[in-house]
Amino acid sequence: MANTKVIPFYLPQFHTIPENDKWWGKGFTEWTNVRKAKPYRKEQSQPRVPLNENYYDLSKVETLRWQAELAAKYGIYGFCFYHYWFNGKLLLEKPSQNLLANKDISLRFCFSWANEPWARTWDGKNREVLMPQDYGNYEDWKKHFEYLLPFFKDDRYIKVDGKPMFLIYKSASIDRCEDMMISWNNFANNHGFPGIHFVETLKRWLPETRVLPFDAKVEFEPTGAKDVSSLYLQRMRRYSIRLINKLFRSSFPEHPKVMFADEAAKSLQNLSPVGTYPGAFIGWDNSPRIKEKGVFISRPTKDQFKDYIREKIRIGKEVYKTNFLFINAWNEWAEGTYLEPDTEMGYAYLEAIQEVLSELDA
Repeated sequence: MANTKVIPFYLPQFHTIPENDKWWGKGFTEWTNVRKAKPYRKEQSQPRVPLNENYYDLSKVETLRWQAELAAKYGIYGFCFYHYWFNGKLLLEKPSQNLLANKDISLRFCFSWANEPWARTWDGKNREVLMPQDYGNYEDWKKHFEYLLPFFKDDRYIKVDGKPMFLIYKSASIDRCEDMMISWNNFANNHGFPGIHFVETLKRWLPETRVLPFDAKVEFEPTGAKDVSSLYLQRMRRYSIRLINKLFRSSFPEHPKVMFADEAAKSLQNLSPVGTYPGAFIGWDNSPRIKEKGVFISRPTKDQFKDYIREKIRIGKEVYKTNFLFINAWNEWAEGTYLEPDTEMGYAYLEAIQEVLSELDA
């Protein structure tokens, strides 16, 4: 099988937009939460600080060029940009538009449509919705496709058998998803493509139960999959601590810590169907966004991460029959899962990927 293609998810929320100025305060970017983070337990290293205090601005083309060069140096195949489309309304589109306009930036890319409403709770649930999600009808689907068409036509856009790869984050939320996908395939045919390579994002907390014309699935790690009794006990624990925090104005963490080795073991054991693209993660800590309510998974050592992705790649090639590996993420700083260098780990995780690829794809 061909060499491994590592694709990290890419968050474009590192530049100001008017909507975030309105919702979160003037000058808000993802760095705002990252900078003001604090530890809620001894094991947490917060706030996370980018190497050389590189609090970059994604509205600048130079930033994207630096990221592309860094990714290429360590063997990253391309980025999967989160795409935010709300029935004609775009958010955080500047980085991908900068990439499209600057053909000299050597970076393969694709899109994951993060099709959930934006909520003040940061979890995409319909509480205190800031930007609702409406999927519209045929004309709206056509407008969406036409916006994406220049990206699909770009030589750097990732394609499978000639089809532009397009991930859907929550297909279960789209009532007429099959109709939309069929329409998009027809639109693609009309523009010389054999179709769209649709990829379903596997979400155990919102599974897709319909049979839809997806070409593949992708794991989105960490899944946090647990048995029902464990979920019940955790819910009781969380409510109890929340009550204590409210009564005593304290900030005890609501979730128990999880060790990377334990979560990685679950990630490797919960096998998906053939045709799935394996997914990996790099620890987790979303307390910069939701404080003591955050989930904490310890950071792996370089060797732990190497062992984990080596096995993920093996599963991908031998079990799923694919050479893709998606990683969560390139730059999810406020969720504690990122490949970009910081003051604690430096380039360790990028080096781990480079060394594993060199070992397996030699």
